[in-house]
Amino acid sequence: MISVCIATYNGEKYIHEQLQSIREQLSEFDEIIISDHGSTDNTIQVIKEINDNRIKILHNNKKSSSKIYSSSHINTSINFENAIKNSKGDYIFLSDQDDIWIHSKVEKMIKKLNEGKTTLVMSNFSVINTNNELIKERFFINNPISNYEITNLIKMPFHGCCIAFRKELLKKVLPFPKNLLLHDNWIGFLAKGHIKYIDEPLILYRRHHNNVSSEKGRSRNPLWYKIYYRIVFYFKYISRLYF
Repeated sequence: MISVCIATYNGEKYIHEQLQSIREQLSEFDEIIISDHGSTDNTIQVIKEINDNRIKILHNNKKSSSKIYSSSHINTSINFENAIKNSKGDYIFLSDQDDIWIHSKVEKMIKKLNEGKTTLVMSNFSVINTNNELIKERFFINNPISNYEITNLIKMPFHGCCIAFRKELLKKVLPFPKNLLLHDNWIGFLAKGHIKYIDEPLILYRRHHNNVSSEKGRSRNPLWYKIYYRIVFYFKYISRLYF
C-alpha cells in the first residue's frame, strides 16, 4: 500500500492538477493523506469536488509559537508530520500542493526502494513556472547526497517533494523534534546508509512567489542562523539516532 502525504495551505490554484498527476499513478488500495493548515481559500472545496475516496482530509490547527526565523517552514513541518503520522502505507511519498508528478514516478521509485536494503529514495526534478513552462530541465547536475554527514549538514540536500521511504523509517522519524524547519532533511538524515538516488527528474517543481522557498535549496535566512540551526539540528539528529 502506498500513502501520499500532502501538506496544503491556500493551494486552490494548483492542487487539482497536482492531485490528478498523483491519482492516475495509484491503485484503488492506496491513499492520499492531505493535512490542511487552515486554508482560507477554496482548497478544501476543490479537493472534495474531485470525489475520490482514496483522499483523506485532515484539518491541522497546530502552529509554531516560535519567534525565530522561518516560522512558515516550521508550520509546514508540523503539517507534514500530521499527514505522515496518519498514513497507513508500506511506502510513503511526500508531495507539495503545487507541483506535477511525471508519469511513472511511483513505479520507478517503488522499484528502487525494493532494491536491497534501501530505506529512502530521492529523485531529480525539473523546474516550471506558473504557466507550466520549463525553466530548468534538471535541477541537480550530480547526485546531491554525499557519503559524508558534514557535507550533507552544510548542503541539506534532501527535498521532500522528491522522496519516498519505507514505513519502517517512521520508528526513527516520529515524532518530529520541536521547531523543526526541514522535515525532509530530518527524514533523509535518519535513513542514513540506506539511500538511493534517481538522476531522472520525476516531478515538475513549480516556482512561484507563494513557495515557502523561492527555489529549492536557497534559504533567505541570515548566515548566523543557518550555522546555528545546523548545530541544533545535528545534536537532535545524534540524540535520536543513538539514544
